[in-house]
Amino acid sequence: MVLFPDGQRLAYFETDPETGRDLWTLPLDTTDPDHPKAGKPEAFLRTPANELFPRFSPDGRWIAYRSDESGTREIYVRPFPAGGRAKWRISTSGAWFAFWSNHSRELFYETADNRIMVMDYKVSGDSFQPGKWRLWSGNQIFNPGLSTLDLAPDGKRFAVLALRETTSGGNGSVRAILIENFFDELRRRIIAK
Repeated sequence: MVLFPDGQRLAYFETDPETGRDLWTLPLDTTDPDHPKAGKPEAFLRTPANELFPRFSPDGRWIAYRSDESGTREIYVRPFPAGGRAKWRISTSGAWFAFWSNHSRELFYETADNRIMVMDYKVSGDSFQPGKWRLWSGNQIFNPGLSTLDLAPDGKRFAVLALRETTSGGNGSVRAILIENFFDELRRRIIAK
């Protein structure tokens, strides 16, 4: 799920036995911000292809998402809320997840081989004008099938799980440390001192 920039709507994907995975949005009544109320879900995109992982642009006019309509997983952009027929295929060699920069007209995506690409874009009226892609980072990201990266709010860095390089120059295994009840443990250690 991803929140609309003004916090008044969520976008998500849902599985339907007839159409596969589809994009939906959910209006939110945030009159009481501590207890938001969900409205009626609204279908955004329902096709025979699988559409997943929607992301709103910072201005809320566009949704980037992944679809397999071409036969491979690729990133597409559609206008929001209109949806309709207008769409732009963004990636061409396979992709996992898209990320919008909050501070510039840039769209990022994770490639099928787990690298980060970036593209400048322009908007002219109701038309999305993608620029040329360039490699943002040649380092491979660890991808267990779920998103393991996110763009920092400043749009200049990513938090990632990177593949560790081995002494032979190849990629090694990834070691992750999970800390449960972090704040409880921190309080215990502070009080103990």
